Amino acid sequence: MTVDVAIIGLGYVGLPLAQAATRAGMSVIGFDVKPALVASLNAGRSHIDDLSDAAVAEMIGHGFRATADESDIASAKTTVICVPTPLSQDGGPDLGAVTAATAAVGRQLQPGMLVVLESTTYPGTTDEVVRPLLEKSGLVAGTDFHLAFSPERIDPGNEKFGAHNTPKVVGGHTPACTARAAEFYGRFIETVVTTKGTREAETAKLLENTYRHINIALVNEMARFCHQLGIDLWDAIRAASSKPFGFQAFYPGPGVGGHCIPIDPNYLSHNVRTKLGYPFRFVELAEEINATMPAYVTHRAQNILNEGGLPMNGSRVLLLGVTYKPNIADQRESPAVPLAREFVSLGAKVMFHDPYVTEWTALGENALRADDLEAAVAEADLVVLVQNHSTYSVDHLASLSKRFFDTRGVVTHPGAYRL
Repeated sequence: MTVDVAIIGLGYVGLPLAQAATRAGMSVIGFDVKPALVASLNAGRSHIDDLSDAAVAEMIGHGFRATADESDIASAKTTVICVPTPLSQDGGPDLGAVTAATAAVGRQLQPGMLVVLESTTYPGTTDEVVRPLLEKSGLVAGTDFHLAFSPERIDPGNEKFGAHNTPKVVGGHTPACTARAAEFYGRFIETVVTTKGTREAETAKLLENTYRHINIALVNEMARFCHQLGIDLWDAIRAASSKPFGFQAFYPGPGVGGHCIPIDPNYLSHNVRTKLGYPFRFVELAEEINATMPAYVTHRAQNILNEGGLPMNGSRVLLLGVTYKPNIADQRESPAVPLAREFVSLGAKVMFHDPYVTEWTALGENALRADDLEAAVAEADLVVLVQNHSTYSVDHLASLSKRFFDTRGVVTHPGAYRL
């Protein structure tokens, strides 16, 4: 039986996309290489923050089916690849999941099929990596099948913008490929924005996140000298935000996390160095600044303890919030991990609390979790707010603590410290 779309990779990108297509009345299958994940989804159980079990059950009720059988891909009119693109150990792109997924699609490729890559990657990947793998089938892109790139824009935990109402950028291998991809996404996404080609669409995604990466680095560096100069940067940002044009607020923090900011700009920087032989200096400087924020936070924490006559070695430090964003369970690239390791390296006894995380393996084994939040706050020598979940009554917790260090700029309790 022919289906409208097969989505390859059922994680934070693929599953919401499958939901949006299913709700629009399209017939959807989802392919994943993890049989346990496939079985769990088919049983109506979700594994991501943005979709509840009820939402997955609703998808199944409308015909969605997860599969680990590669041959099912051949039944789809359109195939969308939504697999992870992490950094390799040397800091360069790791396209292992992309090449494996593309090879699977290539083995099942049918004449007339549309293949779209959504995984974030460096400019040229669709044409230089994906297309040759697909053309091993004997079919030619732009002639026998359609090929396009459309960057994912999923923002976990965002209650306002999801797959349906976030504009979709699309760039095809040929104008006809662009038109075919735009028609596909237009069936279930409100706004489709086309580009000249796949490289422009790939670059658009990297530009979005590089912009954020660099501006976060700007305020992170300002946080350091503003502290030394006795300037309240948070108040300065509030005042600057009153300007109705020409300014967008960015905020300092203990480091950058998630699936985009710590990774995507490095794809672009690596691509520039590899192909052109010179550095993308803004990105590399931003990476240097943002990567050192956990060490800076630890240094500030050490000074706070010293003011009270306590050494870091042996002190009890409680970290509040270990996910990379507030109000979700997603821990990808969370700055809490290097922060915890910095504290441990200085001899601190680290505990954590997070309403969304029951087990945390950042320190090589399960870290000690504070089950009684208020008691743990009162007992700790230092409490560090790493992530501001809405369930935390920050000023109340600060009032219970011996020392409270807020890295998110939300505390107003007198005596508390802010980044």
